[in-house]
Amino acid sequence: MTYLRKLLIIGLVSMLFACTSDFEDINTNPNRTNVGDIKASGLFEPLLYNGINAWQNYTWFWNNELIQFTAFTGGGTRQEHRYFIGDQNWQSVWNTYARYTNNALHMYDLSIEQNDQSLQAIALTLKVLYMSNLTDMFGDIPYSEAFQAREGGTTEPKFDSQKEVYEQMFADLETANNLYAENPVFIKPALDGMYNGNMEQWMKFNNALYLRLLCRVSGRSEMNTAAKMTAMLNNPSKYPLFESNDDNATVQFSGSDPYRSQFANTNENGFTSSGRKLTEQLIKMTVIADDFGNQTYEDPRLAIYGKKNPNYLVNGVNAWKGTIAGCTEAEQSVADAGASWLNAAVFCRAEMPASYMDYAEVQFILAEAALKGDIAGGEAVAKQYYENAVTASIEKWATLGQFSETPVEISEENIEAFLASDLASWDNAVNKTELIANQKFLSLFWIGMEAYHEYRRTGYPELTIGDGAVFNDYILPTRFAYPNTTMATNNANAQEALTRMGGENNMKTPVWWSKQAIESGN
Repeated sequence: MTYLRKLLIIGLVSMLFACTSDFEDINTNPNRTNVGDIKASGLFEPLLYNGINAWQNYTWFWNNELIQFTAFTGGGTRQEHRYFIGDQNWQSVWNTYARYTNNALHMYDLSIEQNDQSLQAIALTLKVLYMSNLTDMFGDIPYSEAFQAREGGTTEPKFDSQKEVYEQMFADLETANNLYAENPVFIKPALDGMYNGNMEQWMKFNNALYLRLLCRVSGRSEMNTAAKMTAMLNNPSKYPLFESNDDNATVQFSGSDPYRSQFANTNENGFTSSGRKLTEQLIKMTVIADDFGNQTYEDPRLAIYGKKNPNYLVNGVNAWKGTIAGCTEAEQSVADAGASWLNAAVFCRAEMPASYMDYAEVQFILAEAALKGDIAGGEAVAKQYYENAVTASIEKWATLGQFSETPVEISEENIEAFLASDLASWDNAVNKTELIANQKFLSLFWIGMEAYHEYRRTGYPELTIGDGAVFNDYILPTRFAYPNTTMATNNANAQEALTRMGGENNMKTPVWWSKQAIESGN
């Protein structure tokens, strides 16, 4: 365990933009561990476990606040829901994704030297996983010349356009897929808390990630994503995809140190009740109420996502209440009173599993593609994919219902009732594109930054920007700005990227694949 802890610091510095004194020290100090002295398998566990914990932390700290799953209205110390976000935040996010990518590349290099093809393939999958989030948060980034400084290359890499970044990520996923196809053996299955060394499932994850990224840029006709999706579906032996929740890219924690989830030591007060509450937006999308305010029906996942505040009653009955994302400081105490909490009993467990991607997301992607005509089947097939997706999402969360203070059980009948309800009915939906997007949004609860990415891609769900969201001029951040360090050390390339993206280095310039950029002609 001590060895694993030490590995957490290996490769911490990523040379994405410029050389630093710390980087020089790591690479010249003889008393520091040299990443080349260890086995590729020694990097795998820190990448997997620490990576997914960073993933969980970002969904709690960033995604949920930006996308109105939660809002920190318990005081003025955290104002992300009002878009009070600055350079320190941008730097932290930038460094995190870059660091894990750099570590994946270390593992890739070592796996080639040590003839470990399984970890070579996995390293490419993880590289794309993290680089895709880096580009989706910031826009144009270095890719083709990134991380070369550790091998004596450039310290001022060029920024590739987001189109070029996506093309290179697709190429990396194709390379990984070909490596998986050679059926390499994962030498130490016990290290793999996600798939126990099952390379077929890693291959499915690689291609599910491929499908996610194809969907992300599907609004850009020049990417020809419909043809690629069709080719993948027509050749499942070459491009296997998730077939059920058993294939979910979910890391399992034993609960023993250091194999513990991100919030294992967090109590309910620090996790939710003193600050982060569920929002009106989430409650609106998951609860049906009558004209008198009586809550007559709710999404069966809601009682697993969250917990009612016992002090909030409607007509004498304990009910769900959401706080107001982006509310003013004057509104805050009223908005916060009685607001529902995140379900700490579910999330703050040492054994709480965490997902990079689910089968439900794959089915939502295919539902959207079929409805748009990008893949075969039309509306009838789109409906089947959609209902598969909703069912899979509910079934995934149903397994966690047992950990609620009041255990939550979800039956097949409950799922059927939900699919027939006004919240989720395919047949009753006037705008089926919106229906797919809204239910996909809800299914992405607690999966990294995915709901934030999807909102910028689709424009759904329809969010209300609060009167207190003054820090970005009432504009939900369209991207994170390049950190000041980057602007100082690689200014010419960063400025070229901003010119290409058509905006300033702020949180108002849309990323290339977003609905806003496409509709504005950028």
